[in-house]
Amino acid sequence: MNRENIIVVISCAGSKHLSAGHMIQDRKKVKFVADPEEAQKKAVDRESIIYRHPDDPADSGLSWREELVKYNKDHALDNPLGLFPAWKLYKNSTYRELVYAFGNQNVFILSAGWGIISADFLTPAYDITFSKKVKEKYKKREGGKCYKDLSMLPEDTLKKVVFLGSQDYIPLFFHLTKNVVSEKIVFYNLKDKPDAPEDYQLRRFPGFALNWYYRCAKKLAQGNLNID
Repeated sequence: MNRENIIVVISCAGSKHLSAGHMIQDRKKVKFVADPEEAQKKAVDRESIIYRHPDDPADSGLSWREELVKYNKDHALDNPLGLFPAWKLYKNSTYRELVYAFGNQNVFILSAGWGIISADFLTPAYDITFSKKVKEKYKKREGGKCYKDLSMLPEDTLKKVVFLGSQDYIPLFFHLTKNVVSEKIVFYNLKDKPDAPEDYQLRRFPGFALNWYYRCAKKLAQGNLNID
């Protein structure tokens, strides 16, 4: 396996480092959620935190998503808000293992809040998920709300693209990579294959376990997962 010719896309995680930085509005920390109004109702700390959707307008007139892209361009070197690169934002060690194995230029995260972002994309604290198991409604990304997802994976790449993530994230991966011309492999874990466009290869990862894709990713990082 030539790791330089492989791009890995892995879905995001709910568990993030508490020390992660925030975007700021009116001297308050901005926490990005799927339903800000619902989150505000349940908020304990309303003095220092406000809730926003990634595509809500910021004071600048740009959306918060556009503000974040601009922040990454303007503050790649100084990073005054202390935002974490995406691969460091999540607590699970798998993200770090993938970066160490493939390099940050070949690792991307499929984020329910932001879309497909590069491993080194400076990312603020957020709480948005596709998971149906999460109890808090304000965290769940559901139909009816527009998301202008980023897609940082180059469409003209010739590298093999491998996706590792839960069933709930697969449709968004299909949507955001439909114009990527290279070979695309999607691992899944359910008994039945998910519906997929014809230019995607589907491979079942054996066994049934919660967050199975972390185990799958570790095997890939170790060179113990066949993708040929």
